[in-house]
Amino acid sequence: MKIIKKLLKGLLAIVLLCVVLLYIFDYDYILKGVRVVYMTGHTTAYIDDYTYFDNHVVEKGDKPIPWKLHANYNTMTPTERLKTTNDAMGTVAFMIIKNEEIWYEDYAEGYGTESKTNSFSMAKSITTALLGKAIMDGYIKNLDQPIGDFLPKFSEGLAAKTTVGDLSSMSSGLNWTEHYTSPFSITARAYYDPELRDVMNGLEVVNEPGKEFEYLSGSTQLLGMVIEKATGKTLSQYLSESFWKPMGMEQDALWQVDSEDSGMEKTYCCIASNARDFARFGVLFKNDGEFNGKQILPKEFTKIATQKRFENDDMYGYGFWLSDHLSKDIFVMRGILGQYVITIPEDNVIIVRLGHHRGGPQGSFSEDFFIYIEEAYKMLENAS
Repeated sequence: MKIIKKLLKGLLAIVLLCVVLLYIFDYDYILKGVRVVYMTGHTTAYIDDYTYFDNHVVEKGDKPIPWKLHANYNTMTPTERLKTTNDAMGTVAFMIIKNEEIWYEDYAEGYGTESKTNSFSMAKSITTALLGKAIMDGYIKNLDQPIGDFLPKFSEGLAAKTTVGDLSSMSSGLNWTEHYTSPFSITARAYYDPELRDVMNGLEVVNEPGKEFEYLSGSTQLLGMVIEKATGKTLSQYLSESFWKPMGMEQDALWQVDSEDSGMEKTYCCIASNARDFARFGVLFKNDGEFNGKQILPKEFTKIATQKRFENDDMYGYGFWLSDHLSKDIFVMRGILGQYVITIPEDNVIIVRLGHHRGGPQGSFSEDFFIYIEEAYKMLENAS
């Protein structure tokens, strides 16, 4: 018994020492990560984790626009391959939309049309939409405006060359390391630190901006700070008045912030909403910025956003991933756990998938991405 007590005291001393060291070396945000992830039985961020963070409400309007349901709504039978993939990947929502009517949707037990889940990096596409709206509203001149006009810290050296378009197209040149497993990475710090603006202001532009694609979540976070400064509004407020209300979203959304006191939205991730409302952004960009008869975004901006910027890289535009699967021009909102709004304009098809996991890598996308497209087309063919 004495030996056990000594071991317990020793273990407690080690734990306390670790906690003290985390505070001394400014890694105390890791403690929040432990509480949110490991103490809830997870090993990484997960689709329902927004409930453990402070959030701003993205308010819907008082005139929601319900989706049209196809005459044969939900009469299609999912293919065996799709069912197997959805089961294996923990899909919680799957939708097929054609001609702006819902043909098919399916939800896992405990989830439904109103269920909120974390968007993760699909929020990058929405932040780019906010950029387009800020340009349309005259808060930002164009894609070539330097970020130093809004964030003085980035107005010297290479940083002075960095534009809002560079941030949106992932060519910022920031000294950010995109790492999802190390608790000491800046990606983890950005997720759990209560002072996100301070974290971002500690970055430097170390490579020539605007030259090549490099996927860095920090680029979109800086873009969010630019939009916040340019508009003088919280991003949640601006998202509500610019998109959630005029596009007739059916539910309020939640946008995760670093802390209640700071109130900085995590623009590289973390809008909690449902499949039906996320899908409206596919419609908006497919229809050249028009939604329900209103021009919400400039046509030119939506075209630029969904086409590649760099000749030697055909996987990314401005805030959207790109694919030519099945020899089709496809643009995609994408999150790290296989969150997708897949838009195929030539066929007027949108596929939405939300869930717990994604498959292994297969080029620029994971293998499940291709399965969702292929099997959705098979279902549409069988239905017709």
